[in-house]
Amino acid sequence: MVDPHAHWEKVYATKRPEQVSWYRPHLEISLDLIKSAAPQLEAQVIDVGAGESTLIGDLVALGYVNLCALDISLAALSVAKARLGASAGRVKWLAADVRTVSLDAHRFDVWHDRAVFHFLTRAGDRAAYVRQLERAVKPGGHLIVAAFGPQGPSRCSGLEVVRYDPHALHAEFGAAFTLLEHRSELHRTPAGAIQQFTYCMCRLGSGRNGDG
Repeated sequence: MVDPHAHWEKVYATKRPEQVSWYRPHLEISLDLIKSAAPQLEAQVIDVGAGESTLIGDLVALGYVNLCALDISLAALSVAKARLGASAGRVKWLAADVRTVSLDAHRFDVWHDRAVFHFLTRAGDRAAYVRQLERAVKPGGHLIVAAFGPQGPSRCSGLEVVRYDPHALHAEFGAAFTLLEHRSELHRTPAGAIQQFTYCMCRLGSGRNGDG
């Protein structure tokens, strides 16, 4: 049984930000979906599995003022904070496991996750994640989640993953979430490999129907 905290601390301690397979200079699709879901700069946005990603910095640059970065690795968050410099004080940083962290109820307008959920290979871990999500997101708030697609890798960073098409990914979050939009991305890793990602944007407690 892998200790997730020890595993990810080792990953981030031994690789530079631009060496991990999921690295992109900018998360263009995530940024586009976040701006669509929450055009108001006062929106409460949490990035789950923020790691060393540039997303939080890009959101700060866009003027978002209520940002939270959550990651199991303190080492990863430290890199992101250092990159932001003085602007890091504008972000709430949480070094914690998304399955067990205590989050305020109905706080977030947007819950963003690129490349965390697909590591939850056990049904109990996925259920814990969804409970956290349902508790922390405001009614009418949005979930933006990206996981490996059907043609994506079956392992990443030495761990098994679960691959999803849009409808299978949406189904993990249940009927409380309406699927508004889905996209596919062919991500080129720093090593040159191509990885397929599936993105879903859903709304909690929406009366709208449709699957994007």
